[in-house]
Parts: sequence; structure tokens; C-alpha cells
Amino acid sequence: MMKRYWLWALWLCLLAGCSLGGSQVDACDRGGALFFDDFSGDQNCGWREYNESGVVVQINPDAEVLQISVSQPGQIGWTNPDRVFDNVIITTNATQVSGPDDNAYGVICRYQDENNFYVFLISGDGYYAIGKYQTGSPQIIYLTDNYIQSDAILQGASMNQLRVSCMGNELGLQINGVPVTTVVDPTFVRGDVGVGASVFAPGTAVIQFDDFRVLQP
Repeated sequence: MMKRYWLWALWLCLLAGCSLGGSQVDACDRGGALFFDDFSGDQNCGWREYNESGVVVQINPDAEVLQISVSQPGQIGWTNPDRVFDNVIITTNATQVSGPDDNAYGVICRYQDENNFYVFLISGDGYYAIGKYQTGSPQIIYLTDNYIQSDAILQGASMNQLRVSCMGNELGLQINGVPVTTVVDPTFVRGDVGVGASVFAPGTAVIQFDDFRVLQP
């Protein structure tokens, strides 16, 4: 896998179009979770869908997935449900449907705005990373040692179960039930959650997410 410094260009951040906020009545705090969406279309949980500049984010209620397609190398597509949490555990099933394995996809935690958030990533060629974006740095700041290879990741067109923990200063990642890393960072204490995907080789990466849960630790 080509090591890369992720330049999530700030103009692409506008594609997400998400801001922090709350809901008086939340139809998505069900199933014993602080937030749950199976993308069946039974409720609107606030995810933004869009088709802009080579990035397509859409919910397919028939397949019960949220799908992100990215067709231009170096671009990133993501979306948030417009919630605010502090200490949480996030779980989701992430599936690479098609496209180059030289990609990255995963979960966002403590999203403040397009310049400030944590991201937990895996790639189709078997690597993972935890990083953050912070005002003043246009590049990702790795909290792990850049990208790290792991046999826990099912490579290529496969589904991987992701479990992310954001508890106090500790940020943890489990892949398919295997704890792969925990890092410590005090920068962000609360914020939105989300999912994202990118591609680094020619072709269109298509990533699907389902059963997105936010749980109380």
C-alpha cells in the first residue's frame, strides 16, 4: 500500500455540509442505543445525501445501506447525522463493494466542523490508522504510526466490522472483533459522528455502511 499523507482538501469538506446540533425528538435513539440507523428508510436520521464533484453519498433503503462512491483519487466523501456525543462506542459494518484496494474508509468521531475531528480508517489492502484533523494543519495528523498492516482486516471486496471507542482521552479501534490499537489524545472531547471514504488509485471506490450504532460505554 502506498504510504500517503491524506490531503482532505478543505473544499471537499463542504460536500459534507454538516453542523453540530441537537434534536428535540430523536427517532433514531432506539434499540438500546444512543443512536441507531439500519438505513431501512423507516426514519430520517439526518445523514446528508449528495452528488458533487465525483463523490456520491446516498442511502439505499432497499439494500438497507448508506453508500459512498468516490471516483477521483485523493477525494474524500463523508456524511454526518448532526448529533453531539462525548464518550461513546461506535459500531458499523463497512463493505468495500468494488473499486481499487488502495483506498481508505471508516468512522468519524467527535466531529466539530470540517477542520476538526477524529477519523478511524481501514483500507482494502489491509491497513488501518487513527488520525485527526485540526485547524492549522491541512493534512491528517496520525495518532498511530501512519498506516499499519493488520491481518484482522478482510481485504478487497469484503465486509469488515468496525468498533470505535472514544472515551476520555483514549481512542480505540477494533476490527472484526480484534483490538488493533488504542491511542491517547486530548484535543476533542465531544462532537458529531459519521462515516467517510476515499480512493487513491484510478477507479471508483464504492463503500457501503450498515447498522450504524452509537452506544453508551
